[in-house]
Amino acid sequence: MPYMTTALWQKWSWDGLGLGLAGLCLMHCLATAIFLVALASAGGILLDPVVHETGLVLAIGFGLLALGKGILQHGFIMPAAIGALGIGVMSGALSLPHGDGEMFYTVLGVILLALGHDLNHRAAH
Repeated sequence: MPYMTTALWQKWSWDGLGLGLAGLCLMHCLATAIFLVALASAGGILLDPVVHETGLVLAIGFGLLALGKGILQHGFIMPAAIGALGIGVMSGALSLPHGDGEMFYTVLGVILLALGHDLNHRAAH
């Protein structure tokens, strides 16, 4: 055997490599199981309609305060109108069954509301 192959063979313990790979496999399996259990638990909580309804109430409250204050401060109605459209889209999404359509309209509403807040901030500064 050439010297390099012999040195590699003596330096590395194949049993150590096997044990290391087995350990990595064990960590992967345990981490995956823990991750899936946590995801299932969180998914059940996060899909609860009360979470969405509470989020919408908070969005309406903060929207009224921030966008309403903006109208009084800078006098532009467009940021509040875009924010109100976003809240309306988010409200409509609550009437849809869970799935792609509900997710699309919720995200669209959040983006519109965020745009309204951004425009409000820019108009105020």
